[in-house]
Amino acid sequence: MKKAIIAIGAAGLMASACASDPYGYGGTNETVRQGAIGAGIGAVAGAIIGNNVGSGNAATGAAIGAVVGGAAGAIRGSNQDRNNQQRYRDNRGNYYYCYYNRQDECYWENGQRRY
Repeated sequence: MKKAIIAIGAAGLMASACASDPYGYGGTNETVRQGAIGAGIGAVAGAIIGNNVGSGNAATGAAIGAVVGGAAGAIRGSNQDRNNQQRYRDNRGNYYYCYYNRQDECYWENGQRRY
């Protein structure tokens, strides 16, 4: 059973290490990063709790923990992303936002990159 917990924990840590900007521009995206970290931590915690409580099923606990941890991490990261953005309006009245201190990384309201 300890091997299963270690394997689940390692898989969660590897998933959190792969978090990056989904648009491929090399910027930081806290929603993705913290969602993956939350899923990894939740999977490890869920496996430990699931192994020691109830029916002793670590896999079920890891799955539940990954979902809950991932959702909590994504919500927290999304709030941080919003706090790291500055909002502007162009001369046509269209809104766009730029990440704090990064004028080269701007996006329209629909999420498309502004060049």
